[in-house]
Amino acid sequence: MKYRLAEPADVPAIYDIETMSFKTPWSLESLQSDICSNDSAYYFVAEHDGKVVGFCGVHVILNEGHIMNVAVAPDYRGQGIGETLLRTMMAYTNLEAYTLEVRMSNRTAIRLYKRLGFTEVAIRPEYYIDEDALIMWWRKS
Repeated sequence: MKYRLAEPADVPAIYDIETMSFKTPWSLESLQSDICSNDSAYYFVAEHDGKVVGFCGVHVILNEGHIMNVAVAPDYRGQGIGETLLRTMMAYTNLEAYTLEVRMSNRTAIRLYKRLGFTEVAIRPEYYIDEDALIMWWRKS
């Protein structure tokens, strides 16, 4: 498995994983804009045999990161790819703090974030169309 910064050519594969992974996926245009034009956005991909199988993205604001999304293709889940993507992104950006929102029902993701040292801070009601979000933070100690 190879982990690297995303390139514009990765956008279609990232979009495919996005649509397989989320009830309300980002649009292709939004991902394209974020990856290709947003100077405060950093996206990382996991690549297996030349195929993008996972990604994560973060927006950097001053010395904090807002994790936008983390997703792994269904056939590659449960292998630690999401965790390695997050660790790669955090090592690369090396910020003081990171935050994210996660569906309250996504116990797998919440366990992953807790394993990485994120803590539950608050609930954002109706953040998703059909569900509240749990807000989590990680701070450098």
